[in-house]
Amino acid sequence: MAALAATTLLVPGTVLDRVWALNPTAHKQLSLVGGKVTLLFLPLAVALVASGIGWFRRRLWGWKLAVGIVAVQVIGDSINFVKGDWIRGGIGVIIAGSLLLYLLRSPVKSAFY
Repeated sequence: MAALAATTLLVPGTVLDRVWALNPTAHKQLSLVGGKVTLLFLPLAVALVASGIGWFRRRLWGWKLAVGIVAVQVIGDSINFVKGDWIRGGIGVIIAGSLLLYLLRSPVKSAFY
């Protein structure tokens, strides 16, 4: 999704723009910011792919990267919650927080080497 977002923001007007119907508010806000922020989606996409590869190969670095990415998501959702976006922020904290707690369980971590 991060790669798709970067692509549609850098090259607007394609059939891929239909995906923004899922979150028109984000599209409007990101379109206003410009290409500099859009380029941050590319390293994010690389980090997510790398995490997925490490996860499926059961590498410890893949687990650590996944934990870091989910932890950043929890922080972002917490900030949104505190700023007044209670529904999205709260649901995000619950989902991402639950995932983070699951990842931090000893049986999960011990599956990685």
